[in-house]
Amino acid sequence: MPFNPQALSLNRTIQSANPAVYELLSRRGKAIYFPKLGILSQSAEAVGKTINATIGTALEDTGAPMVLGSLASLVNLKRTDGFSYAPSSGRPEIRSSWKRMMLTKNPSLQGKTFSLPVVTSALTHGLSMAGYLFIEERDSIISPDYYWENYDLVFGNAHGGRIDTFPTFTENLRFNVGALHDKLLRAPAGKKAVILNFPNNPTGYTVTESEAYGVRAALVEAAEAGNSIAVLIDDSYFGLVYEQGVLRESMFALLADAHERILAVKLDGPTKEDYVWGFRVGFVTFAIKNGTAELYNALGAKLAGAIRGNISNASNISQSLLLQAYAGTSYDAEKEEKYRTLERRYRKIREVIAAHPEYGNYFHPLPFNSGYFMCIRIVSGKAEAIRRTLLDKYSTGTISQNDVLRLAFSSTPLAMIETLFENCYHAAKECA
Repeated sequence: MPFNPQALSLNRTIQSANPAVYELLSRRGKAIYFPKLGILSQSAEAVGKTINATIGTALEDTGAPMVLGSLASLVNLKRTDGFSYAPSSGRPEIRSSWKRMMLTKNPSLQGKTFSLPVVTSALTHGLSMAGYLFIEERDSIISPDYYWENYDLVFGNAHGGRIDTFPTFTENLRFNVGALHDKLLRAPAGKKAVILNFPNNPTGYTVTESEAYGVRAALVEAAEAGNSIAVLIDDSYFGLVYEQGVLRESMFALLADAHERILAVKLDGPTKEDYVWGFRVGFVTFAIKNGTAELYNALGAKLAGAIRGNISNASNISQSLLLQAYAGTSYDAEKEEKYRTLERRYRKIREVIAAHPEYGNYFHPLPFNSGYFMCIRIVSGKAEAIRRTLLDKYSTGTISQNDVLRLAFSSTPLAMIETLFENCYHAAKECA
């Protein structure tokens, strides 16, 4: 099917600004556009007219949105902020607010060009939309071998891609920059996709500052070798780092101006950062060396078109509530309080492991320093058998993934941390 003229116009803009970015687009990504003609443009032209019979929302005779009183009484927002549609790219206020917050959280982004974030229905939807734009049938997505299993559904089942893994850690338990380097350079030069997730799910590991620059160097070397690389940066647990020397900023900040052939795609949101799992608001932001406003606007329009054709728009009420929270005087202190709660649990795990060397006979912790989780690698026996024993005999739930158990200290009370590991020890001993 031939491309719509609006898609062709966006494609020309992208090709002119950076041919490598155009090379990264899937066929769907090249075909998509945000419709500036048709219903949306005609509705926009009718704004402010005495009679506006264009919009597909129900209004009272006063012009206010029709709202059930039983619902309106539950929401302390203006009707337009709580019940009306948001734009497909998100409310302008929250997009601008999130960009300002990104600069505060990532000081090294100062002076670098990056796009205005586009709002998605949380981070998983952002990943799916990135797949829509960049992943073709049979494309590989390079990833550490410890990754969130939902990537298989998002990139594999939905878009026909394949997760192509390398060992996450070296033998001395450092992030395996060398394996990433080899994976990038082993195949012939061309389009490549990489996904990086720090703090990592499931391991709870964030690269050290030196490892992060090693990752950047490997990607730059691959770009210099003629590869065009889309780096998807899954920042689900951004900010939850508990040790010194660990990367505090997003990899996005390091890659935003790394190379003209490296497109950094930041996927983040308030879900874990602000403890609002049910709000379903996320953001997608683009950056590339020498990126222009025209390039970013064209990518943003394609992303907005993909969103419009997928879910129409993200939750307006959630965006409105977040905007109020970000403007509040207590937001920073409240966020710090929750961070300290998670950090105390993390410290307790460190104490428990150090106090019980006998645990090493049956499991070892994988490297962890951040996030919601940590993993124990089983020395003898099957992780799934241990998981079942923990459920049936010790009333303890964990997640088994191959040879490891994932333990979520995010959902484990501080007072139960020691019992959690004691239970794991006994179950692993029984199943050894």
